[in-house]
Amino acid sequence: MDVALVQYINRLCRHLAITPARLHPHEVYLDPADATDPRVACLLNVPIESLRLRFALLQSLNTTLETFFLPLVELRQTPMYTHSIAALLKEAKGLIFYDTKVTVMNRVLNATVQRTADHAAPEITLDPLEIVGGEIRASENSYFCQAARQLASVPSSQLCVKLASGGDPTYAFNIRFTGEEVHGTSGSFRHFLWQVCKELQSSSLSLLLLCPSSAVNKNKGKYILTPSPITYGEEQLLHFLGQLLGIAIRADVPLPLDLLPSFWKTLVGEPLDPDQDLQEADILTYNYVKKFESINDESELEALCAEIASQHLATESPDGPSKPCCRFTYLTMTGEEVELCSRGRHIPVAWENKDIYAAAIRSLRLRELQNVECVTAVRAGLGSIIPLQLLTTLSPLEMELRTCGLPYINLEFLKAHTMYQVGLMETDQHIEFFWGALETFTQEELCRFIKFACNQERIPFTCPCKDGGPDTAHVPPYPMKIAPPDGTAGSPDSRYIRVETCMFMIKLPQYSSLEIMLEKLRCAIHYREDPLSG
Repeated sequence: MDVALVQYINRLCRHLAITPARLHPHEVYLDPADATDPRVACLLNVPIESLRLRFALLQSLNTTLETFFLPLVELRQTPMYTHSIAALLKEAKGLIFYDTKVTVMNRVLNATVQRTADHAAPEITLDPLEIVGGEIRASENSYFCQAARQLASVPSSQLCVKLASGGDPTYAFNIRFTGEEVHGTSGSFRHFLWQVCKELQSSSLSLLLLCPSSAVNKNKGKYILTPSPITYGEEQLLHFLGQLLGIAIRADVPLPLDLLPSFWKTLVGEPLDPDQDLQEADILTYNYVKKFESINDESELEALCAEIASQHLATESPDGPSKPCCRFTYLTMTGEEVELCSRGRHIPVAWENKDIYAAAIRSLRLRELQNVECVTAVRAGLGSIIPLQLLTTLSPLEMELRTCGLPYINLEFLKAHTMYQVGLMETDQHIEFFWGALETFTQEELCRFIKFACNQERIPFTCPCKDGGPDTAHVPPYPMKIAPPDGTAGSPDSRYIRVETCMFMIKLPQYSSLEIMLEKLRCAIHYREDPLSG
């Protein structure tokens, strides 16, 4: 119940754009709409005063943890010491608010900076012509591989920079695009991370695999690490993927990566759920295993084998040529048939061993999802950029939030983090048209607009300025800026919207109607996919 309350407070504070420390207990309430949410089902019968008192207790606990306890604790886990403070904290991490974890994490990241301001940032050169037309001709031409090759000789300490903040943030490396004149470093860096995520989730690179469940419209578009033996070159690329995760955390640039929860579980060291994670990743195999586990007699087994035979997955039984049977083999996620045990191709599935067969298939899939070899390489890369002990207190969902943010744009949050320049005001008619147009956009169009305006598809959903303290620095790319267009030539309705992606600045003509604003915005977000300098 405490964990459910903490998760509910996390969501409430995200919606209100404040930290739990600034939330008054009397602001905690359960809306009637929450009654259908299974995540808070266990709290529905608790008196509201009891909930508020419990929140006050958790609030006090988190304040003590943040200000006194966590900065003094060794968070590295050692399996041999099951009662270490780190091990106990890991068990109790559901009691710690997300903002508390992020605050401590940010302090540690700023305390582990290894490249100071007097050291020049490493620079890599990318050739956009190598990926012209949108389709990567060969994996080695991708931005991901171009960058991995050039950064392989750069010590990882040079990539450990302070958290991005202010209008001119420090990033792990600078990027120069061959043949393109790009002003500033932020826009090109954010475009690079966006392009790399696009490559990772395409057929050009083989590091990630679309999860089998997506074939039947479950978890569509979700990926896992490709479960197959890796070469030395692939291990280096996975190491670089881990580094990019760490670089994105330090840069506070949410990566548009859609990975299954099982990936984040293995990354933070949590065990997989044999039922839930198998169902999420491969529902067809999950249903197949369940059928074998629920058989009550031999006739049902024979009928199931006949059904499988009709799908060309079974062979004839050695006991009866006309009797179909399954063997101790199964297809891996990459489509390769493997034996589930020694000489499995010669062992038929019978009533006596059908449970062993089902357990062996489940075990195969869980090993593929755990993918120890690949996850070890990713964690090694991540650990070269951020201290891995920070993952001790993070849940898989929180690690995903910290790395990838939320896949949707909160217009109210964006509006609250927007500045109007050169005399413009929120009440100006064309500004009202602008926000009115964005309110009609789908989430896909809003992501395209954000990509057009600042060269990243996802933007942070929290900002330090929400604390209301003297430190009102924004996390990049915030704040969004709206300014008049350059020059005064021509009618405003005939002009186009321009942006300066490094500054997240939109140069907005004074369009005369909502219809024209909609037309020009849609033209802008669809016309050019990767603006680098506006």
